[in-house]
Amino acid sequence: MTRPPVVVLAGGVGAARFLRGLVQVVPAEEIVVIGNTGDDIWWRGLYIAPDLDTVTYWLAGVADTERGWGIRGDTFTAQRALDVLGANAWFQLGDRDIATHLYRTDRLSQGAPLSMVTAELASSQGVATRILPMTDEPVTTRLKTDMGDLHFQEYFVREGARPLVNEIYWTGLESARPAPGVLEAVRDARIVLIAPSNPIISIGPILRVPGVRDALLSARDKTVAVSPLIGGRAIKGPTVALMRAEGARPDALGVAELYRDIASGFVLDSVDGELNHSIGELGYSVATLSTMLDQVSDARMVASAALEVLSEVAAA
Repeated sequence: MTRPPVVVLAGGVGAARFLRGLVQVVPAEEIVVIGNTGDDIWWRGLYIAPDLDTVTYWLAGVADTERGWGIRGDTFTAQRALDVLGANAWFQLGDRDIATHLYRTDRLSQGAPLSMVTAELASSQGVATRILPMTDEPVTTRLKTDMGDLHFQEYFVREGARPLVNEIYWTGLESARPAPGVLEAVRDARIVLIAPSNPIISIGPILRVPGVRDALLSARDKTVAVSPLIGGRAIKGPTVALMRAEGARPDALGVAELYRDIASGFVLDSVDGELNHSIGELGYSVATLSTMLDQVSDARMVASAALEVLSEVAAA
């Protein structure tokens, strides 16, 4: 009999670093990842899915862990050729990475849904974990800034997250549906984990897909969130700036406030231990430890703490 899955809501690098620890304590084939697609972008005629690819590459063991994106040891011959031609090159793609995007774009043009293509790409790289996009329909994260209305990738990559953000919004949500298997995975999960990803633009779009938050409301008693912030700072990315733009408190307590209706367990860094009581008052069971994910052993400890925080309470 197949065990109920461990379901992970995931963004990009933070989630990928967490997942490489989780697969040390949970069989990879028992994990279902629900990935953000709000960051996806069409670039030079190719459909790019950064968060799905990042998770896939890290689980496949081929990710460029120093850079945080792309494939380790990749070459950039095509990119350099485009530079010679004077093409706009703010969004960099390695040659092996381009092969991924060519395959995805070709399959999409043949009518295959994104969820099917994502599964094919994961399988081709030996990834046993099931990776699902949050939806097969196009959803885009956009930001109104002091430099204009920008796609998230324009804000983050081209502009280096420097513009002042006045509003964050999403296109395509009104017609989006959860990808096949998403709601079933949440319903059947033995535990749901919210990875240490940006709660606004990585986890936020997943929760906005119609039907997903309702499913998580029903799964609150088995859901645990891991804070992406340590001492009010993000290891990578504009989490603090975007939480402020949404009027959220930019620390672990602010993250806990965002998830209080869908999660009953919370993991935060020991640096933020003074917030334990306040987070507990929100209705959480709390685990505190070092949440740095630099090494696989560190990620394994964080993953173990996330899996155990609710079981320890149940046993008390």
